[in-house]
Amino acid sequence: MTIHDNSLPNIDESQLDIPSFEKCQSEAAAHAPRILLLYGSLRKRSFSRLVVEECARLLSRMGAEVEIFNPEGLPQTDTEDENHPKVQELRSLMMWSEGQVWCSPERHGSMTSIFKSQIDWVPLSVGSVRPTQGKTLAVMQVCGGSQSFNVVNQLRVLGRWMRMVTIPNQSSVAKAFMEFDENDRMKPSPYYNRIVDVMEELMKFTLLLRTNKDYFVDRYSERVESAEKLSERVNQRSV
Repeated sequence: MTIHDNSLPNIDESQLDIPSFEKCQSEAAAHAPRILLLYGSLRKRSFSRLVVEECARLLSRMGAEVEIFNPEGLPQTDTEDENHPKVQELRSLMMWSEGQVWCSPERHGSMTSIFKSQIDWVPLSVGSVRPTQGKTLAVMQVCGGSQSFNVVNQLRVLGRWMRMVTIPNQSSVAKAFMEFDENDRMKPSPYYNRIVDVMEELMKFTLLLRTNKDYFVDRYSERVESAEKLSERVNQRSV
């Protein structure tokens, strides 16, 4: 089928971007990729935390700067305001990061409330800044029994809602209590190899996107809206 009429009568041509390979290129950043890791359990031997620690080791070896947020002491949303020290710490790390790793246990077929509470404290925007938009994300889960993908599927939805670029690969560790030795290090296994896969992929996507994420998330609808607001202000001043 050939389209003979290429006119776009409903488009504001002045705000339409024609993507090109050249526009997608950017200079490499001088600093190491900044990766924030979140986990979803406060247990003394938290397997989501142990998985995240393995991820942090891998990312550090790959050249990233990593920070793991400890959710202990983070209040439930609406019980404190954003000035709480743990909330300020979390939001500061969100702003600092260029990529993230999320790992939660599965509880009642879902992510834990400990994990969800962390995301609930992060607004889609703070003034004119969007703390998570355009940042890369890897999603993972640990299971107490057989392998499940309920949590990673939910985390993908959550990441999309937070306007993040969620990488295709993911990890789900079944019977996590059997995958760590007495030193809390992950044993060699296909599960561990999959985690290496996910961290490699996260680093690749982060290196590609971190310095030009603003271009990738720039939206026609928002450009049109901004232009209309500017025009209204100019008209009001001229009256």
